[in-house]
Amino acid sequence: MIELRFESTLPTTPDTAWRWVTEVRGLRQEMRPWLWMSVPRHIHNLQDVTVEPGRPLFTSWLWLFGVLPLGTSRLTLISLTPTQGFVEQSPMTGMRLWRHARSLEPVAGGVRLVDQLTVDPLLPAPLVRLFLRLLFNSRHRTLRRRAHS
Repeated sequence: MIELRFESTLPTTPDTAWRWVTEVRGLRQEMRPWLWMSVPRHIHNLQDVTVEPGRPLFTSWLWLFGVLPLGTSRLTLISLTPTQGFVEQSPMTGMRLWRHARSLEPVAGGVRLVDQLTVDPLLPAPLVRLFLRLLFNSRHRTLRRRAHS
């Protein structure tokens, strides 16, 4: 089992940060260049889908560097609280467990964004841990740059 935590303070409002993390365009910017995730064409943000906790929203293909297929994820939210966060626990190729909790908390000067991951990979844990650190450190750098632009 792998548990990782990533945290950034963004100089923005909870509403703005929430919009960034729930729009498909923002999600893809965060994941670039490491990962690309397919999303049905009619979905532009979380407001475009009906969220029923524990029920998959759609199946997504995951591509390493946008070119190497990694498998699929059946994107499933366990909980969702607008402007505060979500818990995603999605059945995913290569994982016995994928759980991603993202929280947004107002703090002096902005919003604290925290990503908490709990995963049980089928691949060697050191390799998956390294990849997740690279991916989520990059995601947080992207969000910090966006907040400062």
